[in-house]
Amino acid sequence: MNRLVTIFVAGFIALMLLSSTVFVVDQRRFAIVFALGEVREVIAEPGLHFKLPPPFQNVIYLDKRILTLDTPDADRFITAEKKNILVDAFVKWRIVEPRLYYVSFSGDERAAANRMSQIIKAALNDEITKRTVRQVISGERGAVMQAVQNKVIAEAKQIGVGIVDVRLKRVDYIEQINASVYDRMRAERVRVANELRSTGSAESEKIRADADRQRTVILAEAFREAEKIKGEGDAKASAIYADSFGKSPEFYKFYRSLEAYRASFKAHGDVMVIDSNSEFFKYFRNPGSSK
Repeated sequence: MNRLVTIFVAGFIALMLLSSTVFVVDQRRFAIVFALGEVREVIAEPGLHFKLPPPFQNVIYLDKRILTLDTPDADRFITAEKKNILVDAFVKWRIVEPRLYYVSFSGDERAAANRMSQIIKAALNDEITKRTVRQVISGERGAVMQAVQNKVIAEAKQIGVGIVDVRLKRVDYIEQINASVYDRMRAERVRVANELRSTGSAESEKIRADADRQRTVILAEAFREAEKIKGEGDAKASAIYADSFGKSPEFYKFYRSLEAYRASFKAHGDVMVIDSNSEFFKYFRNPGSSK
């Protein structure tokens, strides 16, 4: 009985020792093998691996996936105009040098995130202080992100980290200067509106003046044409009168007298005091008379 217990205990101890020498590396992680506190080997390939039992060798694991560092609060920066703006950024990163990363942070991901935040903030500060608010917000936003990414890549490489992407999520004014910015924007819009109104008014006056000029020209040309036609008509009428006078002088005199009567008595109340024996009433007394 004692022998069976001894065999069972020995087998259990042997199994424990065997299990302590076997470890599995997942495809999502790096494995670092330590021998008496020193890095012995870095394993990146997934699969089953062997080591010496503790305390001769130990294993720790590091995440090889792409990680996201997202700042919880926007940081304040000063532009070239000495104005404060709030910038909220995030970075995609991963471990590319496990040995260097572990030496830098002892495998502490929180310490690595803090260090990355400092690097990003320093890079943003270097770039934003060179530019105006307008350039950071709209004009050169892409250039700012690219410059920040280049600087962060160079810094992160020294701690075993590779940068996948850097983005600015939000760039905004601080509350203290929002009102002044809105007032300036409103004043600019008012100035543009007044300029457009002034331009429109000037254009309106120009169009109106041109229309008046054209109207005057058209009326003048019409009056000239009317006078010309009237003159031609008078000339023809005079020619007809002259021709009629030459053919029948008495009829011409009679016709002219009728026109004189018509012109003299236009209304029913017209009164003319004149001698009834005057030459004017010759055709009233004797329409057929020639004397």
